[in-house]
Amino acid sequence: MACVFCDIAEGKIPAHLVFEDDLALAFLDKTPLFHGHVLVVPRAHVVTLPELSADIVGPFFARVQAIARAVPSALGAQGTFVAMNNVVSQSVAHLHVHVVPRTKGDGLKGFFWPRTKYSSDDQMRETADRIRPHVAI
Repeated sequence: MACVFCDIAEGKIPAHLVFEDDLALAFLDKTPLFHGHVLVVPRAHVVTLPELSADIVGPFFARVQAIARAVPSALGAQGTFVAMNNVVSQSVAHLHVHVVPRTKGDGLKGFFWPRTKYSSDDQMRETADRIRPHVAI
C-alpha cells in the first residue's frame, strides 16, 4: 500500500523539509493550521505511536522537541501546539507529530482547527528556509 510520507522520505514526492536525518524528517504541512505548521515523521513506516520501537521513542521525540524549539524562534511565535493522532483523525496512516506555531489570540480554540493555505510554493519554501537554521539536535 502506498504511503505519501514514505514517498516523501524516499524523495519520490517533493516536500518543504525543515529537518532530516537517518531517523526522522520534518516538513511543512501542505494544509497548515498556521504558516510554519510542521509534521515530524519517522523515516521507517510506522502507523501509530504504540508501534514505534521503544528504543526509537526517545530519539524521535528529541527531534520533535527540536522542531518545537525552532518554530517559535524562527517565526516569532509565542509557543507551539504539539499533537498526534493514532488511527482516529489520522489523515495519513504513518505516524506524524504536528508542531504548530501559536500566538495568543491566534483563533485556535479547542479542537476546531481552521486550516489556512500558503499562497504559493515559494511562500512554503521561504517558511521552511526560516525554520531550518533554527533546528538544533
